[in-house]
Amino acid sequence: MMPFADLPGHVVAPNITSDVATGVGGWTDDELARAIREGISRDGHTLFPIMPYEHFRYMSDEDLASIIVFLRTVAPVRRELPKTEIIFPVKYLMRNAPAPITEPVSSDDATSPDPIKRGAYLVRLADCTSCHTAQVRGEPVAGMDFAGGMPLTGPWGTVASANITPDDSGIKYYDEALFVQTLRTGYVRARELKPIMPYWEYGRMTDDDLKAIFAYLRTVKPVKHRVDNSESLSECKICQQKHGGGEQN
Repeated sequence: MMPFADLPGHVVAPNITSDVATGVGGWTDDELARAIREGISRDGHTLFPIMPYEHFRYMSDEDLASIIVFLRTVAPVRRELPKTEIIFPVKYLMRNAPAPITEPVSSDDATSPDPIKRGAYLVRLADCTSCHTAQVRGEPVAGMDFAGGMPLTGPWGTVASANITPDDSGIKYYDEALFVQTLRTGYVRARELKPIMPYWEYGRMTDDDLKAIFAYLRTVKPVKHRVDNSESLSECKICQQKHGGGEQN
């Protein structure tokens, strides 16, 4: 199961170890590539889009190949898991989500010496917008890209994603060193981040990659939107969500 509330059914993260019987050990490279970038499983069914294939479709061919090579090295774990079961009508609507990739995907941005271009590439693959942009009925709120406010419920409780735009209400006060330290440690100075923010994964990135992400985030449109998880929940007219500090917007 995925540790998120309010999903439209039972979503199970599959076994992607190299076990042949219960994992992906019997999958071909093309089948893995199709699942990762197009959202189509080996048997032809559409993957639930919590798997961010809509963003992974922009992954360069070289990076995709590296991921597949790595998956081949993961030790096999025999673990039979229940299938994902999505409720009607979502199970039918999501069939329209995947789109085929019909030509090579360039690595120009992935290997660009320009940190902003490389940062944009990494932010897209990391799917930062899905959590850091408020949504209404599954659609992002216009003009709120990266401005936070999305309620995220799980074992950590309910928190709202942070505003990571370069506004005074966002992360304008961050410098490069603080940004890198935050993604490495999970702390913004003395304030601890909840584990829904996967700093324990992003912290393994190189300094250059983290600095590139920061360089790109400095270029996104500043959005005035106060989000403060230390305050009680209140209605926010801007993002149409209920989060800490919402009444101040």
